Amino acid sequence: MTDTPAQRTRPVRRGGARVKLLSSWWLLPAGALLGAVAGGAYGELKPAQYTATSSVVAVAAGRSDVDCADALGFAQAYGRVAPQLAVLGDAQVAAGVPASKLRESVQVATSPDAPMVAISATSSRPGEAVEMADAVSGALVTQANHTKATTGIRLERFSRALRPSEPSSASWQLTSLVGASAGGLLGGLALLARPRRSAGEAPAQATVPGPTHAADARGTLG
Repeated sequence: MTDTPAQRTRPVRRGGARVKLLSSWWLLPAGALLGAVAGGAYGELKPAQYTATSSVVAVAAGRSDVDCADALGFAQAYGRVAPQLAVLGDAQVAAGVPASKLRESVQVATSPDAPMVAISATSSRPGEAVEMADAVSGALVTQANHTKATTGIRLERFSRALRPSEPSSASWQLTSLVGASAGGLLGGLALLARPRRSAGEAPAQATVPGPTHAADARGTLG
């Protein structure tokens, strides 16, 4: 009795597919490791940044028709004026840096509850950060007090900037952690995006040649 082609057809072993699937999971730890190394190197090589903050407060300029609500509103308005060229142009002389650098390095924040304006400056040198913050706050006080007779509000320096003792930029440990998270995420996305066999696709099969058929054919021809 000869074997039929169906009997000689056997499914290919799936061991290689399992090994390939298991090996692809290394994308996750490999991506996290590469991300941690890259993030740590970035945090170590990038110069540390220092931030100093000076603050001013809006108060009534001796007019009886001005109350705390007016001072709060003007503080919000002066907070929007501080980053403008009219203030930065005056501050650049005292800070010793161009107005363009002040625009890039200075951040202004206001409070919804108190008539205060906080001016923060960031630099790779702690002393320069202090000078920039104090220069901008001083220029803002000068600009506001030019119109105090009209507005009824004047600005006063609430606190001068203190020399920062520690950098405000992220440490290499933090950047390494962020890099590991990003690398692991990219590795997971690459793992999910890899080609997969569709659910309805039949497993691959290998057909073994049938020598008996060749012999039958020769007998028929003879």
